[in-house]
Amino acid sequence: MKKKKWLPYLFVAPYLLHLIVFVAFPVFFSLFLTFHKWNIISPVEYVGVANYTRMFQDRMFWKAIFNTFKFLLIHIPLQLIFALALAEFLNQNIKFKGFYRAAFFLPVIVSGVVVTILWQQLLGFDSGLINRLLVIIGLEKVGWLIDPNIAMGSIAVMATWKNVGLYVILFLVGLQTVPPSYYEAAEIEGASHWQKFRYITLPLINPTIFMVVILSTIGGFSLFIEPYIMTGGGPLSSTLSSVLYIYKQAFEYYHMGYSATLGFFFAFLILMVVMIQKKYIETND
Repeated sequence: MKKKKWLPYLFVAPYLLHLIVFVAFPVFFSLFLTFHKWNIISPVEYVGVANYTRMFQDRMFWKAIFNTFKFLLIHIPLQLIFALALAEFLNQNIKFKGFYRAAFFLPVIVSGVVVTILWQQLLGFDSGLINRLLVIIGLEKVGWLIDPNIAMGSIAVMATWKNVGLYVILFLVGLQTVPPSYYEAAEIEGASHWQKFRYITLPLINPTIFMVVILSTIGGFSLFIEPYIMTGGGPLSSTLSSVLYIYKQAFEYYHMGYSATLGFFFAFLILMVVMIQKKYIETND
């Protein structure tokens, strides 16, 4: 009886150990660091709320947040439009449907570093393939990654191409749950394709839209690899994302306490944005 009593705890012990070591301890230690100054080498020094005061006065951090929101404003609409359009295409009775699904999803499973390096070569100013093609057809080169006005947009397009396959699958699942009888009834009433899409498809896949928006938002807030490899946060800090700035504070400047403070505030910001999105989408359901 005693063995059976302890058996369930034995089974959950590995998960609890993982939770304590890799989740609970890092969170509480990071919270502890927000009130301290630490550069990994020197002893931890208590500074009270100095890190929080510094954060609100740090113009570069707020610029990084602005850049992140700029990325989201470009990335999320692109993600929704292209993912839903491709899902509608795959939902039709077409040949080679399996091939198209695999082709759209392939970039998702490829390493983000590899994809970023490939796009860096495509968008290069002098040797990039896209600019070479523009020159061939008589147009001027575009500073895709060196122009502060369009660099973040270029990264947003690349990120959309990288991740759209995942959301295509999600939308495709949502579209296949819509009863065909609804469309048949609408056709009898003389509804156009747009009317069927607007009044039948969109309302019935609203939960999928909500999930895609939330996942895209969280993924967009975690933007790091793309600007880190392609631009390093430049030019003129125009592609400096929040996560990249937090990384620089921690592992380039060794401001571990300040970096932890930025991380906690950024996590709170993400939570607020997601809650607002949830409320807005549910209101318009």
